Amino acid sequence: MAAKGKLLIIDDEERLRKLLTRILQLEDYEVTEAATAKEGLRKLENETIDVVISDVKLPDLNGIELTKKIKAAYPATEIIVLTAYGTINDGVTAIKNGAFDYITKGDDNERIIPLVSKAMDKALLQRRVLDLENKLNTKFGFDRIIGTSAATTAAIKLAERVAATDTTVLLLGETGTGKEVFAEAIHQASPRKLNPFVAVNCSAFTKELLESELFGHKAGAFTGAVKDKRGLFEEASSGTILLDEIGELDPDLQAKLLRVLESQQFIKVGDTKTTKVNVRVLAATNRNLQDEVNKGHFRSDLFYRLSVFQITLPALRERKKDIGPLAKNFISYFSAKVNKKITGFSAGFLTQLESYEWPGNVRELKNVIERAIILCDGTELDESLLPFEIAERKQVNDNTGHTAFDMAAIEKMHIQRVLNHAHGNKAEAARLLNIGIATLYRKLNEYKLD
Repeated sequence: MAAKGKLLIIDDEERLRKLLTRILQLEDYEVTEAATAKEGLRKLENETIDVVISDVKLPDLNGIELTKKIKAAYPATEIIVLTAYGTINDGVTAIKNGAFDYITKGDDNERIIPLVSKAMDKALLQRRVLDLENKLNTKFGFDRIIGTSAATTAAIKLAERVAATDTTVLLLGETGTGKEVFAEAIHQASPRKLNPFVAVNCSAFTKELLESELFGHKAGAFTGAVKDKRGLFEEASSGTILLDEIGELDPDLQAKLLRVLESQQFIKVGDTKTTKVNVRVLAATNRNLQDEVNKGHFRSDLFYRLSVFQITLPALRERKKDIGPLAKNFISYFSAKVNKKITGFSAGFLTQLESYEWPGNVRELKNVIERAIILCDGTELDESLLPFEIAERKQVNDNTGHTAFDMAAIEKMHIQRVLNHAHGNKAEAARLLNIGIATLYRKLNEYKLD
């Protein structure tokens, strides 16, 4: 039977220490011992301890101070303090310093097992919560952002600095640069990380619908409003809301948003009283908001309120060093998704990726890799799997005098790609190309593909 958890008993009285160890081992706990605080701290460094049972009077350190040290270094570990008769104040002080509870030596033997059980339940729950947080940090935190280029590193450092605050952040950058990924990472690194993260695209709704989505409405506020509805600001209360494409926000809603930023309150559609929230606001846009302000399309007071802290995310063409690692990450993800064993890409494949300008940024790279994975019949991605707009950038020497900017070179690459997809079946390739089999053989001969 697996142990219920691991205990550490710290007491310089060997007889009592051995007695407690035997009692708790009979309850299926794994128990380790220490005679001094120093020895106990060393065991905590080297082993995962769920619950500590410690005497208040130790030869090298007071148990109350030891409690503070343990809770500071191992917050998920629970501590039960053993006090001598008449020293209950020591137990109370230990609880104030983070101990789970105290027990008086000799008088409370019947309490020790249920008390340890409760402390163990709490410790294991806290450990599960910490494990979950670590998984979330890995999935949604800054570790999720791939890239070591100077531009990427600078953006990450700024985001990490502002994450711990409640400051409003404006994320700037072209479409597809990963603004929502950065927003999630900022939230996950903030004190609000255990509370909701809500993202809304301001360009995806009409003005009326967006107002209802953001702030909610009362029943009867408009046709179809048959019951009260909570808005996204309420859903995100105590957490973070990302307003993506903030530059598309209607002027009337800009005014309402400004009030939320200034007072953390708003009035629902059809309501007469204010609703209060506690929300951190992150905003993102691919527009130049200063230009929009100058044109009269965006409120200057809202712009200044949103742009307290700006982070500009670099375009992919400005961080070519990151293309290889990003491509490897997408290959790992999509090959697992479609159950293919694809190990990497050819040197030529990477050269082509790095020579392209990527107007769609990381999002476009992700789509290109997904497409290549679907078409790939081997274990490595090569140039033949790239779409025309990327593949044609290479100057091809195919012994015909053509370059990739010639229609002939484009046709050659397309035929090769379709042949790969058809596993070399020329009849199937001709059908897919919508040409006759004789025409296909002629072109194979012309392009030396046969």
